[in-house]
Formats: sequence, structure tokens, C-alpha cells
Amino acid sequence: MTQLLKAREGTITEEMRHIAQDEGCDAEALRKKVAEGKVVICTNRHRNTGKTYGLLGVGQGLRTKVNANIGTSQDYHLIEEELDKLRAAEKAGADAVMDLSTGGDLREIRRRVMEETTLSVGSVPIYEAVVEAAKGGNAIKDMKAGNMLEAVRRHCEDGVGFVTVHCGATRGLLKLINDGKRVCGVVSRGGVFLIEWMAFHKRENPLYENFDELLDILKEYDVTLSLGDAMRPGALADAFDSIQVHELNVLAELCVRAREKGVQTIIEGPGHVPINQIASQVQLQKELCHGAPFYVLGPIVTDVAPGYDHITSAIGGAIAASAGADFLCYVTPSEHLSLPTVQDVWDGVMATRIAAHAADIAKGVNRAMEWDRTMSQMRRDRNWEGQFAICIDRERAESFRATRPTSDNGDVCSMCGTFCVFKVTDDAG
Repeated sequence: MTQLLKAREGTITEEMRHIAQDEGCDAEALRKKVAEGKVVICTNRHRNTGKTYGLLGVGQGLRTKVNANIGTSQDYHLIEEELDKLRAAEKAGADAVMDLSTGGDLREIRRRVMEETTLSVGSVPIYEAVVEAAKGGNAIKDMKAGNMLEAVRRHCEDGVGFVTVHCGATRGLLKLINDGKRVCGVVSRGGVFLIEWMAFHKRENPLYENFDELLDILKEYDVTLSLGDAMRPGALADAFDSIQVHELNVLAELCVRAREKGVQTIIEGPGHVPINQIASQVQLQKELCHGAPFYVLGPIVTDVAPGYDHITSAIGGAIAASAGADFLCYVTPSEHLSLPTVQDVWDGVMATRIAAHAADIAKGVNRAMEWDRTMSQMRRDRNWEGQFAICIDRERAESFRATRPTSDNGDVCSMCGTFCVFKVTDDAG
């Protein structure tokens, strides 16, 4: 039985108790939110022992969570390099990772990732279905509906906590897409695969057409459904257009159907969005999808900063989360330019964690506010070790202080030296 169904029957599961304790909230209040679909609980399941791990609570009233995407490409597919990225994401404080591999032995990579981490792991099964078709000398259009569903089942069998499935890209969108008004068209890989398949076969998206069968698979393994936004805008000029809104309405319909079946559901969101639209987009999603957890990529707030998109997305992420988004997918500095390096992963997680924390303060999350207050007191007391111990990136903070040491006993920093406002105040007192 899924966490959602157990919550509906009044059961507070061990997973709910653990999350409630970790978040500092009441377990019964959490159960009610799970029952309403406003909180989801993702857990990995070890494929051999059946034991659960990688516990992740996402949704209303909980701390904003951060996901890091890792994964191979056709040009770079060394498992050990991806495991290094995994370790960097975990050390940097990510709450989850998604394996988006498209090169090498995809199932072996996924299994190795799951063996090496205690984080919740997500995946995108359509990538594997496409890669498997290509290995057999076939094109995307040669995939069968069964191939896509089989890929979902394999990922569930391997124990992932959540899967992104692009069910909202329906045939009704083809005419809108073909009108050519979008600057960047469809930028989701899963979306492009399905659009090409539908256009060739002149048939409905198999993941939409066979949605009940998909739900049966997810329910069997209690894997959370992340309804992917295949039509997310890839340029500011495309934000909040008819294509995006059309898909969101489909996702809202599918969210209701998934909940009725007992499948936990997250809604994914954009993408590239100007600052003035972010809050309204989040609020619309929350209203249409009855408070379902919202998982956003960025949003990226300007298109002109390649190499700095961890910053452009952190700006958007802070605004989105403060408006009600629950789960932020990081963007690395190398977005739009190359496969991320280990350092890119670190920088992306840190930027997104800062955005998430800033939003949690705006949301009034007690532990977030307490963290900042404690840090402020440490700064006021010139307690350097205390600051290093609780700051978000100890190594970086210590390295800056060590780069330009002071000539005194280290009581102040080299910015103000003896003119430090706190020192002057203390000396005068």
C-alpha cells in the first residue's frame, strides 16, 4: 500500500514519523497533508533487500528541497565520474539526485548511483526507452508504447524514489507547437521525443493514452510520479504562452487521476521565466493542481548569462519557492554549454541551497529563521569558529578568511581590521 493510501486510512507510517521529526512538525498534521496530496514521501527501495532509504518529504509546510541532476551523455559516460558528481552533490547538501544518463550502460549506472548514496534518487525512463531503441538500430519513431512502459517498470524495479514522466504532452499541443511562434520551441528532451513520435504516428502520446497502466506500475512499487513539463519554456519570450498553459491544465487533470488511484504526485514547472511572472505561475499551478507539490527547474530569469546560470536560476528559485514552490532543481554554471563537471555540480547545489534557504525564511520556516539568527549572533560576537561550523559552505568561508589574514590575533577580518564595527562597539563599552 502506498504512503498516500496509508495516510488516507489514518496510519502514520514510520516514514512520516521520521520526516516529522526531521522537519520539526507534528506527525498527525503531516499525515493529513500526505492524505490530501499536498506532501509526498519518496523513498528508494533496495532492489535486493527491499529495505527503504533515501527518505524525502516534499510539500506544504516542509523545508524547500534541492535536487541535483547528474548523468552521462553519449560523449562522456564514465560511471566513476558520475559517482564523483554524486558525492559532490551529497557533500554540498542536496536532498535528492536525478540520474539523467543517456550514454553507456544506463541500468548499471542507475544501480551504481543508488548503491552509492543515501539520497532519494529520481530518473526519467523515456531516456532509456529511446537509447534502447537506438541501440537496436531504430529511430525514436520506432518505439512502441510497451517500450515506454517497460522502461518505467525497470526503473521502479530498481527502486528509484520518483520518476519524471511526460504525460502532458498530448496531440492537442501539436498544432500550437507547429504555429512557429515560440523562439526555442520544445526544449525538454522527453518532450521532443514524444512530439516526434506523435507527429510521425499521428497518434496520442502513449504515456497519456495508457496513463492508468502507468499508474498501476507506480502504485505497485509506491514510486512517486513527477509529472514532467515537456512544454516548459526554454526562453523568456516563450514563458506563460498557450502551449505551457495548455499542458499545465492537462497535468492538473492527470494529478487528480493519480491521486484517486493512490499514487503520490509532484507537478514539474518551468523553465525560463521573467521575474515578474514567477509568483503568478506558482500560484496558478498550486490552484489548478489542488496544492500538489511543485518542482521547478530554476526558474532561469534571463537568457543572456551562459556560464552563470547557477546564479540566474538561484534568483528565480528563491522567488518561486517563496511563492510556494516546494522542490528546486539546480542549474549548474555549464547549463546550455556542456556536461557539468564535479565543480559545476558543487556550485549548482550551493547556489540552489542558498535560494531554498532564503525562501524558507520568507515562508516562516522556524528552523531556517533560527539558523540565520544563530549565524548573526556568531558574527556579532566575532566567533569565527562558530560561523565556520554552521555556515552553508565551511571550506569556502575558511579559504576566504585564510587568503587575507589580519596582523592581529585574528579577532577581526581584513576588511575593516581594528575599525570593525563590533570591535569598536565592544571596546567602547
